[in-house]
Amino acid sequence: MGDDDLVERIRLGDEAAAETLVRRYYTAILRYCLHRCGSGERAEDLTQETFLRLFRSLPGYTGKRKFRAFLYTIAERLCIDESRRMRPCSLEEQQLAAEYDELRRAEDRAEIDGLLEALPPEQRTAVLLRYGEQLSFQEIGSVMGCSLRTAQSRVRWALKKMRQVRDDAG
Repeated sequence: MGDDDLVERIRLGDEAAAETLVRRYYTAILRYCLHRCGSGERAEDLTQETFLRLFRSLPGYTGKRKFRAFLYTIAERLCIDESRRMRPCSLEEQQLAAEYDELRRAEDRAEIDGLLEALPPEQRTAVLLRYGEQLSFQEIGSVMGCSLRTAQSRVRWALKKMRQVRDDAG
């Protein structure tokens, strides 16, 4: 049975046709997403999202384009969106982590708490989420309602201020 025939059966509510279509393309789309994003777990998520979006968009599929191209277009757009999500620069992340570790090694717990108290609330929260709760900058941005870059900046400025306060006190 051809792809367009399966699509038509899916539109009529045939779940077996949907399963057939997924089985037919799942491995290929997974392989494609893995190649595009490099992470097995993320590729799996993108593949599942590709099929969810496919089924949501089937009412608009006219069959003028080949189905396979339509499906890969959905996967490609998801992969592009994924690549646009800004991830912390690994060098920057390493530098921030090293700065925090340096502060932590140099101070006892009470002094660290005092340094944290000297920070504005947004910076303190960002530092606590990053180093206390081990959240990614993306997750911090989500929790705090800001962008990934803003979360990074808050941590960067917080560490700078903590170092300044420590140096001024010492």
